[in-house]
Amino acid sequence: MINPAASTEWLRLELTNHPEPRMHDSTTGRRLRVGSLFSGYGGLDLAVEYQFIAETIWFSEINEPVARVFSHHWPDVPNLGDITAIDWTTVPSVDIVCGGFPCQDVSTVGKQAGLAPGTRSGLWANMAAAIEVLQPEWVVIENVRGLLSAPATRPPTQGAPDGERNPFTATLGATTLCEVESDPWGLGDESARSLRALGSVLGDLADLGFNAEWVGLPASLIGAPHHRFRIFILAHRQTLPNPAGFGLLSRQRDLGSGESQTRNDCTLTPDHRLRTPRTGWLTDQTSRIGHVVDTGRADIRQWGKYAPAITRWKHVTGHDAPAPALLDEFDKPRPAPEFVEWLMGLPRGWVTDVGHKLTANEQLMTLGNGVLLLQATTAIAVVRSCTGLGD
Repeated sequence: MINPAASTEWLRLELTNHPEPRMHDSTTGRRLRVGSLFSGYGGLDLAVEYQFIAETIWFSEINEPVARVFSHHWPDVPNLGDITAIDWTTVPSVDIVCGGFPCQDVSTVGKQAGLAPGTRSGLWANMAAAIEVLQPEWVVIENVRGLLSAPATRPPTQGAPDGERNPFTATLGATTLCEVESDPWGLGDESARSLRALGSVLGDLADLGFNAEWVGLPASLIGAPHHRFRIFILAHRQTLPNPAGFGLLSRQRDLGSGESQTRNDCTLTPDHRLRTPRTGWLTDQTSRIGHVVDTGRADIRQWGKYAPAITRWKHVTGHDAPAPALLDEFDKPRPAPEFVEWLMGLPRGWVTDVGHKLTANEQLMTLGNGVLLLQATTAIAVVRSCTGLGD
């Protein structure tokens, strides 16, 4: 538990003072266009639409029950399906590409196979390929904390022999196999220094001509009653874009299947950029972050030691907490999907509406793999405010 008054005052100031997003086309006044990858129930998309006054025009989600939820809330947006089968040269251009590529192989609770071809997390290479062709102005990425520590396997660059790929003697002194310079400040492109997943992603974005900043943010910092630490990356295309198909990601040519086991920018006033009904309610939630909330006796009786955290999140979301557990057919408690939905800060029924025709297990899977949208909204605002990225 945290003291919101002491911990989040700076955050509230950042959220109220961060630079307004820029419209891509000041002549038409249109919203920025978003392309969504690994879309889930749309948590990251809601955050991006809110912060950039944008609209999603296509998404890619291979899990059919999850895609059903997304399609319900974005009924006119087509699903491009399996990211490994998309021809990006035929896809409408967008101003923003966003997505949280699969975390199974970089998560600290998994086997940490890492960011490598043929793994689920290795689907980052397919996202990078989309970015290279589409050349958006912005890229927004979300992933788990394990991105900081999981290893990344270097795919071979064009013309490089297989023996130079991740030599087993990966130390600065291992010059016999990899001929690394003795000067530690001049290691070169093929150094044997170990590579982490986050470094690989940031390096690929740099190769593609993007300036990138990242932040690690726990959900508890914005008032949620759980930790859920996540990494958010915000990248902005440099002034001189790299031409599509230039081959900057030749090292990513083996995209793998992902089937592992494990213009003229002009700032406009806010009244010219009306948010969609999908995201307008986020303004109220954002404004309540960091408020000091008194815990009443009734909440203490109902929630015990969890009462302060529950009360704080009730205040931020504007909704009472549903029952946390239900009894299964064996009279054993299991998490209630409605409660998990509330923990994620979603409106009631966003995932659990009976019209989606999801089983309880499908609802829990969908919610568990999703993005806490208020956390993502805050992360985007903070990165832009603290770095001036894109200004």
